[in-house]
Amino acid sequence: MDTTSGTLDEALSRLHTSGPEFRGYLSNHGPMAVEAMVRNGQAHTVHRWLDAYADKLEDVPAARSRITDANWQQALGDPSRVTDWTRYFTGQVAERPWRELLAEWWPRLLPGIAGAATHPVIRVGHAVRSLLTEGEDAARLAEFAHALGYWGARHLPLPAAVHPTGSATPAEALSALPRIAERPATPLNGYEQLPGTPGWLSTTESLRLPDDPEAAREGLTALVRAATLNYADHGHGNGIMLVHAATAPNAALRTLPALPRDLWVSSFAVAWAAASAITTLYAADTPRPAPDASAATPEEVFERAVAHGNEHAIKFADTALDVAASSADGDTRALSAALNAVELIDPDD
Repeated sequence: MDTTSGTLDEALSRLHTSGPEFRGYLSNHGPMAVEAMVRNGQAHTVHRWLDAYADKLEDVPAARSRITDANWQQALGDPSRVTDWTRYFTGQVAERPWRELLAEWWPRLLPGIAGAATHPVIRVGHAVRSLLTEGEDAARLAEFAHALGYWGARHLPLPAAVHPTGSATPAEALSALPRIAERPATPLNGYEQLPGTPGWLSTTESLRLPDDPEAAREGLTALVRAATLNYADHGHGNGIMLVHAATAPNAALRTLPALPRDLWVSSFAVAWAAASAITTLYAADTPRPAPDASAATPEEVFERAVAHGNEHAIKFADTALDVAASSADGDTRALSAALNAVELIDPDD
């Protein structure tokens, strides 16, 4: 990532003057999208894109009361305390190394991965990637604090505990998942249907969960790949929402290098549960061919996503490029999935 022009830091500083949500519940994707754009060679488009996107955003919510090491549990999952959470983590980042803070809070926040349709963990993943690849500075550390704060405020566990004990691969388990009965669904009323959806819990628990951290990393990589390719076939169920079945586990995957290895297996397990839930809520019942990407380069695919303009198309293309980079020569299915998002998602949504 080339940040010599300061484009990413400038964009993050602009975005930190706005709240993490707008219209009551929609997530501010700006920090995630601009990090992906700079990362993939589109830094020159960032401020123009942000000029248009910023019109949607709202002011930072008012603070309520101070969160401390002694009372944080009472504020966990309270969206009205989002500014309190941001201030808490901003103070923590100023006092402690960010990796130490992440190691302490990742296992506290991870069970609430479902909150805000998994956007908080995705935002954390982008923040961690920028810190790992480009190093620490004020804007990136501030974004890390904002991302953790958003997760603290929107922390939400799935309505059923998932304990994978089976032998299935991520691709096998993903392909066997059922669908909820009542559609269309919002995340909240969709999550509520999961415990009563026949086969959801048993299929989700059919995944083979390794004990070895490196095997867990490989499993998480396989999950991101399976969810990305699944979007190519089933994204028309809900073009926007299904992208998170891939981008949420990819956020966990990007965070692994900054985490103690003893947290890798649990990260895989929780990311799988989230991907399973989102797939069950939003994947189409039957497959449909995705656009052919055989003549396109990864750079061209990402450029098309940026030209399209929708933040979900941009973030999903970013994940699809990760998958494409690790695919066998000639395998363009991940790029086809990214083009499918461009085709399915309305630029104005």
